[in-house]
Amino acid sequence: MEKQKNLFAFLPLLIVYLCLESSPAAGQSQWLDVGFTADAEESGGQFQPLLSDPTGIFSMGFLRVNSSNLDIAVVHLPSSFPVWRASPSDSAEASSSASLSFNGSLIFSGIKTGVIWSTPVTAGDRVVLLNSSNLQILKLGETNSVLWQSFDFPANTIVQNQNFTSAAALFSPNQRYSMKLGSDYLALFMEFGRGIEEPMYWKRTALQSKNLIIAGDGPLYARVETPGFIGLYQKENAPVDVVPFDSFGRGIPGFRRLTLEDDGNVRGYYWNGTVWDSDYAAITGLCELPSPCGAYGLCNAETGRCGCLDNRSNGCFPSDSGDLCRSGDEFSVLRSKGVDLGNKEVLSFVKVGNYVECEQLCVKNCSCWAAVYNNGSGYCYPVNYPVQTVVAVGDEQKMGYFKLRSAKNDGGGGDKRKRTEKALLIVGVVAAAAVAGVGVYRLRCAGRWRRRRESLDGAAPGPYKDLNSGSFRSIELVDSFRK
Repeated sequence: MEKQKNLFAFLPLLIVYLCLESSPAAGQSQWLDVGFTADAEESGGQFQPLLSDPTGIFSMGFLRVNSSNLDIAVVHLPSSFPVWRASPSDSAEASSSASLSFNGSLIFSGIKTGVIWSTPVTAGDRVVLLNSSNLQILKLGETNSVLWQSFDFPANTIVQNQNFTSAAALFSPNQRYSMKLGSDYLALFMEFGRGIEEPMYWKRTALQSKNLIIAGDGPLYARVETPGFIGLYQKENAPVDVVPFDSFGRGIPGFRRLTLEDDGNVRGYYWNGTVWDSDYAAITGLCELPSPCGAYGLCNAETGRCGCLDNRSNGCFPSDSGDLCRSGDEFSVLRSKGVDLGNKEVLSFVKVGNYVECEQLCVKNCSCWAAVYNNGSGYCYPVNYPVQTVVAVGDEQKMGYFKLRSAKNDGGGGDKRKRTEKALLIVGVVAAAAVAGVGVYRLRCAGRWRRRRESLDGAAPGPYKDLNSGSFRSIELVDSFRK
């Protein structure tokens, strides 16, 4: 009986011990002090944790990206989803050594590349990870002050209760799209680099239904709220706009995030304890996405299928790698009827008299890649960026003019083809000379053998042609090659 009592008294301690052992935070640090350093392990798996939040739900550590690169990330452990990454556009090679250290500033470096990413702080005392997934560098004292935090530098995701300001931007993992705040709007942009403007393809203007935007009272900021909506704020007292999720008002619990994905769409999710459930999408139609069918693709909204502007079936024209304003650049032209732009509502336009005037506006502008004209409204939409997917419509009054870079000006590809063709030509000439040489040699040998045979056999002199002789076949080969 006494043993049973002792056993029952021990059970709570055993349960606590087992829970701690099975917790994702077990064995991980709760903070990092100055002097900390850690190396990425080759056998560390997909994620190598270094720092845990108090609940064990989030962890910071080395993340293997696409099996070939390493980055520093904060990961939602139940789903293995990275809610924050340090340097998504410049990761370290997974095959080489990488390390993370803290000397007042967090420093992520690779043995081949040197410093890949670091925080600007140099006087921090401690690194902590909060249960909100916010990674912070603290200055210890009577009131621990925050010197740096990951919430101010999001990658492609913001989580609930994280302020998204105009000083930050979300970038899709492939770095092709971004989300930014304007003076009174939230918008999505295409990213081309190389000095090309960032065209907008989606915009949410603040409706100011709850509060007015007051000039001089500071910029807007956005926040994902736990009831299930995006709030646009200028001050804390009330939002100037509310973007509801599908679950808004239904009291569905779960940790929430908003993520900009590789297709250019922004989607909202909540964690239901097992999987991420999607309950919001900024763009709902396939053809409204910036490039669902690729460059010079044609998206049919009715069928949901992709084609090409020139009706080819073996792939559309490749996306351009340069520009049209370089000296000597040439381009060909493609014209198409029944086409429209999926993002024309957020593009600037010009009122013109006819399609020819619209086309001429683009012809004379080397920054213009295309122009789409609506014969009904007279609106001309210049496209001042590399052509992406356009939308197929039944109205042939909507016409498009598209520039295609010539092969010799495709960012070096034409030069490479020329060099290849030249090399093949040289090889062909050498091969022809070799064949001809062999033919002549065989012809001479056959002639000497014929004369010797005639002298031996006493054959009468005169013309001689043996259709089966090797000499005649050699003549045929040389002549046909010359032809």
